Amino acid sequence: MTIPSVKLNNGLQMPQIGLGTASLDDDAVAPVIVSAIEAGYRHIDTAFRYGNQRGVGKGVRDSGIAREQLFVTTKLDGEFQGQNRAIVGLDECLQQLQMDYVDLLLIHWPLPQRNEYVSTWKTFETLVASGKVRSIGVSNFTPAHLEMLHAQTTIRPTTNQIQLSPRITRPDQVAYGHAHNIVTVSWSPLGQGGDLLSDPTLKAIAHAHGRSIAQIVLRWNIELGLVPIPRSANPVRLAQNLEIFDFALTPAQIAAITALDTGAEKRVDSDVQGH
Repeated sequence: MTIPSVKLNNGLQMPQIGLGTASLDDDAVAPVIVSAIEAGYRHIDTAFRYGNQRGVGKGVRDSGIAREQLFVTTKLDGEFQGQNRAIVGLDECLQQLQMDYVDLLLIHWPLPQRNEYVSTWKTFETLVASGKVRSIGVSNFTPAHLEMLHAQTTIRPTTNQIQLSPRITRPDQVAYGHAHNIVTVSWSPLGQGGDLLSDPTLKAIAHAHGRSIAQIVLRWNIELGLVPIPRSANPVRLAQNLEIFDFALTPAQIAAITALDTGAEKRVDSDVQGH
């Protein structure tokens, strides 16, 4: 299966769907990585905070695929915010992953009350030159946080990874990303255990296309130019989540799904510790 890519603002390509690994520990995540790569995933998302980078690295090695065929994202949390602290953080991530580089390094959340995300970003800029990371981006940032980076730093984030689903569409953040060539990556694109996957509107659209509701939601992300990173440890669902590139939603269906935004799901605001 060929998964399309989106072009980042530094010229690199990111597969337009990835595997989220939050909530999976080292032992659990390694076989999931193997199953995902066998299914066709080439984009793996982890974080220092998840405590599973050793398992992610083991899964990549066990899969037998060449490292350069994968796009690996990791994130640094609050303990690595502040001038030069991210240098040690990235080295620790690479040691845990047993990799020479990551394709994308993110600030996991801005924590504006600390007022360190600009200095952290300046350190990220130096890490690009080190060759240990190929792209840098952010997670859980608002347009105001991104504007602050733009005013005080040199390199524009390639991505902003945010909680986004039909229940929480965040149109202002998505529009800002499109306007400034920052790719929006959706975490928890299928919701967080709510009623999204039993919604009548989604059921009707899924029936019309002969697809699962999850596939419809993921396709909606694709139609909007987003990069979803769904989580699953089930090999069947892992494969199904990739089967979204051979059909298209109508404009009316896209609008109907977008209209499901009620704010009913729990939001993770950017000034608290994120996913």
